[in-house]
Amino acid sequence: MQDLPNIFLIGPMGAGKSTIGRLLAGELSRPFYDSDHAIQDRCGADIPWIFDVEGEPGFRQREIQMIDELTRLSDVVVATGGGAVLREENRRALRERGTVVYLMTTVDQQLKRTAKDRNRPLLQCANREQVLNDMFATRDPLYRATSDITVRTDRRSPRAVVNEILRRVYRLVDPLETAGVPNKVQNKKVSQ
Repeated sequence: MQDLPNIFLIGPMGAGKSTIGRLLAGELSRPFYDSDHAIQDRCGADIPWIFDVEGEPGFRQREIQMIDELTRLSDVVVATGGGAVLREENRRALRERGTVVYLMTTVDQQLKRTAKDRNRPLLQCANREQVLNDMFATRDPLYRATSDITVRTDRRSPRAVVNEILRRVYRLVDPLETAGVPNKVQNKKVSQ
């Protein structure tokens, strides 16, 4: 069995990228990075503040630099921000430097998962559902074109999503492996 490549998680806000990324990294004994948190740590300011001061273009420029840095690391799991795929530089870095997993969710799930979150500048508006629908229409084709694997997260436990990602990534790496997953993952009891 070959070693697994870097794993990069893409998808809309509220898809579970950070939660699933942490679990996945733990399962693989790898470092986990969240590109939005890394930007905040570097700037010493939260995302809404960056949006207020620099606007979305300023934030996206910071995001390009951070994704370039994070994707150059080895043996990592990285969760990207929902809009990372808007820039070709990010899509290229993700595709060329690891396996990209699109965590897909519905707008209804996004609305539920982000209902009380005030750290999402693009959702600070009157009609959040319309904004999410518009983002989905623009971004879904980019997520699909960038990803190697698409995994639905609606009404599934994070552990179930992680197990599916592992099975599918192992299958990509070594399609002849019996079940596509090492015994450690095959024999693991999943608590849902």
